[in-house]
Amino acid sequence: MKLSEFNFDLPDELIAQYPLQERTDSRLLCLNGTSGELQDRIFKSLPELLNPGDLLVFNNTKVIPARLFGQKSTGGKLEVLVERVLDEHSFLAQIRASKSPKEGAVLNIGTDKGNGFQVNMLTRQGDLFHLELSEALKKTQQTVFALLEQYGHMPLPPYVERADEESDLQRYQTVYAKEKGAVAAPTAGLHFDKMLLETINKIGVDTAWVTLHVGAGTFQPVRVDNILDHKMHSEYVDVPAETVAKIKHTHAQGGRVIAVGTTAMRSLESASTFGSQKDEIEEYHADTDIFIYPGYQFKTVDAMVTNFHLPESTLIMLISAFAGLDNVKKAYQHAIEHKYRFFSYGDAMFITAQKT
Repeated sequence: MKLSEFNFDLPDELIAQYPLQERTDSRLLCLNGTSGELQDRIFKSLPELLNPGDLLVFNNTKVIPARLFGQKSTGGKLEVLVERVLDEHSFLAQIRASKSPKEGAVLNIGTDKGNGFQVNMLTRQGDLFHLELSEALKKTQQTVFALLEQYGHMPLPPYVERADEESDLQRYQTVYAKEKGAVAAPTAGLHFDKMLLETINKIGVDTAWVTLHVGAGTFQPVRVDNILDHKMHSEYVDVPAETVAKIKHTHAQGGRVIAVGTTAMRSLESASTFGSQKDEIEEYHADTDIFIYPGYQFKTVDAMVTNFHLPESTLIMLISAFAGLDNVKKAYQHAIEHKYRFFSYGDAMFITAQKT
């Protein structure tokens, strides 16, 4: 398939730069993947679309303050975006600087917030840099996570064209975030508040959890004309046995498994594709580079909640596989004409799978 099939023209003014005051006030565009029918709603009406016995699966990853600023020992400014924390003292990161640091270079980080700290550049791993805390920091038992909390900035995506603010510490984070490690939010979950979660529970809809630490690679563009030539980035996934048991029980009772976000979708479909039991979900604790595009046969997920995605992105390919490319194009055109708000701080969709 050609990359151009997933393109669309989006006016800049529809790219949300801030969240709405209330999480559940976002708009919700409902798409029936089989009929193509569209319906305009408000997100707080989501319980009306759910049935007793359904199961909502959330990604409980927690965004870390992964953007750091500093300078090289030569004085040149740099920006560091943590991609993955490897252990207490080291991490992989993207680095923006006039010249890339060489192996053995000492980087001074966090100088915009005080004295900062030092890291050593160990080696390159493709486009990423393997960085390690200085020996002096290790002796004081400092950890990467602790230093990020002190010196880091929330890693707002590149299409949010402003500096991070104090409010982003809460709003670029789901209310149920638990497991530290993401450098981008699982944005479908940003629309849920505690009251809505309680309402969903009261109507007999169960909840389950997966963990996928969203990496900065989620924003990397597809650079090939034939999407089959695209190489997906890897992210760590944890699908626990309890979640698997709930999914099997839900399907056995005739309920629907509803993924909250593309990250939950990729987690569940990875656990259904790469396990030892062919096409049957099982617990999964490993990296995944699953690439879902039209023609993919979904094994576990029946419906999903998701935000609007960038043109020509792997995420719009995923929802096109789920609901049909023509249906998605129609829905996005409707959203543009009706001035929905796009991307991370924007509005949402509720999509049911295309049945063939």
